[in-house]
Amino acid sequence: MRKLILALLFLSSLFINAQECSEANAVAFQKRINSEYANPEESPLTKKDLKHFKSLDFYPIDTAYCVTAKLVRTPDEKPFEMHTSTRRKPLYVKYGELHFTLKGKKCKLDVFRNVRLSKMEKYKDYLFLPFTDLTSGNGSYGGGRYIDLTIPEGDIINIDFNTAYNPYCAYNHDYSCPVPPEQNDLLIEIKAGVKAYKN
Repeated sequence: MRKLILALLFLSSLFINAQECSEANAVAFQKRINSEYANPEESPLTKKDLKHFKSLDFYPIDTAYCVTAKLVRTPDEKPFEMHTSTRRKPLYVKYGELHFTLKGKKCKLDVFRNVRLSKMEKYKDYLFLPFTDLTSGNGSYGGGRYIDLTIPEGDIINIDFNTAYNPYCAYNHDYSCPVPPEQNDLLIEIKAGVKAYKN
C-alpha cells in the first residue's frame, strides 16, 4: 500500500504543468524528478542505489519533441485489465486517440484513464500515456515510458516527450507497472525524456 501511495504522490507532482511546452518546463521537470528520486521518503530506488544516486540520465532537451496532438474521443470504450510487470491487472479505459506528426511522421497513440484514479477528485482529469519507441531497450528503458497528461478543455493537447519518464519497476522490481499496449509502439526514435537507468 505504501508503494501505491508513493506512486500516486509522484504522479501528482509530475503531471502538474506537464502539458506546457517549453525548455524551462522540461528543466523544471528534470529538477523535480531528480529531487523526488533523491528523497528516501518518495524514491522508488532501492536503498543500495539511493546511497549513490546523483541524477537520472536524460536525453538532451529538444523542443522538437513537443508536439500538438488532436484528441479524438472514444466515449463508448469498456474498461479492461491492463497488463503489468506482475500479476496485478488494474482497470483502465481508453479515453481517446492522440493524432500528431513528429519528425515528419504521422503518429497515433491511445491515451487512457485509470478507473480507480478517475473516481478521486484529485485525479479526475488525469490521463495516462504509456508508449514504446525505437529507443526502447536501445537507450531508453526496454519496458517503455510514461507521460502524464490532463484532460483538455477542447480537442487539442500538447505532448512533451521531454517529460517522458520510466515506470518505477525500471528501478525496483518490487513495483508493479503497467505495460504499454502494442498499439502504442511508435516506429520512430523518441530521443527525449528519461533514459534507461544504469546503477
